[in-house]
Amino acid sequence: MNTVLTQAFGVVITPWKLVGYLGVFLFAGRWFVQLYASRMHRQVMMPRMFWYMSIAGSVLLLSYFTFGKNDSVGILSNAFPLFVALYNLYLDIKSGDIKSGDIKSGDIKSGDVKSGAPGGAGD
Repeated sequence: MNTVLTQAFGVVITPWKLVGYLGVFLFAGRWFVQLYASRMHRQVMMPRMFWYMSIAGSVLLLSYFTFGKNDSVGILSNAFPLFVALYNLYLDIKSGDIKSGDIKSGDIKSGDVKSGAPGGAGD
């Protein structure tokens, strides 16, 4: 996995770096999902996809920092968000509080949308 795939402008690309880049893309991209849901509902919303992307991004980044770089700082900085995302996803699924009246067909295709603000939908 440390085989050099390509090198451009001084940046060496290995399979482990691709794993890391995908993790960063998912971990950062979750905020665009949250932004989209909030804009669609004109209030703070946390779609379930946010937690799925957090978990996937954290697992990929943990893999990269553990096996690709052996970097304890990267491991610690990604382990905590993984546990928080797992717990929040557990609570989201456990609540079973589907707000079908809050979502128009086609708004968000993956997962239920939950309000993240007091006084939001369903409060």
